[in-house]
Amino acid sequence: MKYKTTLLGCSRISAKHIDGFARNADRMTLAGVCDLSADRAMEKANEYRAKTGGAETGDVSVKCYSDYRQMIQEERPDLVTIATESGKHYEMAMYCLEAGCHVITEKPMALSIRHADEMIKAAKKAGKEIAVCFQNRFSAPVQRLRAALDAGRFGRIMHGMIQIRWNRGDSYYAEAPWRGTWEQDGGTLMNQCIHGIDLLQWMLGGDAVRVHAQTRRFLRPIEAEDFGAAIVEFSSGAVGIIEGTALSFPKNLNETLSVFGEKGTVVIGGTSVNRIETWRFADAEAVGDTEETVLNSAVENNLVLTGHAALFRDFVKAVDLGGQPLVSGGEGKKALEIILAIYKSQKTGLPVDLPCDFSTNEMKGYF
Repeated sequence: MKYKTTLLGCSRISAKHIDGFARNADRMTLAGVCDLSADRAMEKANEYRAKTGGAETGDVSVKCYSDYRQMIQEERPDLVTIATESGKHYEMAMYCLEAGCHVITEKPMALSIRHADEMIKAAKKAGKEIAVCFQNRFSAPVQRLRAALDAGRFGRIMHGMIQIRWNRGDSYYAEAPWRGTWEQDGGTLMNQCIHGIDLLQWMLGGDAVRVHAQTRRFLRPIEAEDFGAAIVEFSSGAVGIIEGTALSFPKNLNETLSVFGEKGTVVIGGTSVNRIETWRFADAEAVGDTEETVLNSAVENNLVLTGHAALFRDFVKAVDLGGQPLVSGGEGKKALEIILAIYKSQKTGLPVDLPCDFSTNEMKGYF
């Protein structure tokens, strides 16, 4: 089956969606794009046509809309991807699910636990799937780490750490005023660091039970935090450590995931968790993947170009087979809940037990 798709939102992140559609052209056809800016919508339609050969053939089948409801009603797509500002994901996803569409939404899926739960319930009620764009799960280094974990090569997992040391300057926030607001976004943990937090919790068991945190707004002209640190406890007793900043001078420094077990240690670094830096296992000689062998064969992955394509591929395969995608709504909620628990811990000055019920709006006026 070839899935008819539409795109909601044509700003910065939408380029990854267009690339994902084009790389899955054998399984997906883009029928419509929607944005409040007609110029941005047309730009993405043309970008898709160029990537799929439509510019040469004269294909003008991608229609442009300014009202997403009109697009859904007229196009009746099988699948909708949402690439708007974070605060609109819930409303748009609910409408699309109730209209009978499968949904892939950008991270975070929502800005409150209640809304995330409602989205998951709406998908189940409609008999549709919902997924969240945590595309870093599909990178080759991360997949290799996950395979070693699933094979039991680490033994007992003791702790792990995610470091996101990036830079987002004042101009970044000025170009899109919703960024850094409690109503439409959250801070650097919610916007930049959520991918790494998802990877950390995925590797440490996916069952966080308690969060202790400190956040700060040091420099950036925003409502929310530009720095955060947290300790996350998991039901197994494993401990996760989070360090996230948008203040690394003068540019992005690294995003590094470290996992420590009784029989293995792995560190994946680079600027976006895309390069294996340490690979040490007790069974390395027997398995044939010594650190030297792995590091010599490791190749950095361009996640900007390939991550969404792999996630989209996984999604349509899951729909084909009647299963769940790797980053289902339930999976996508886990990192969101950790971040909201971080915010609650900062606000209350206390550790927060999970599950918890919180929203970014409850942080308004905090800093």
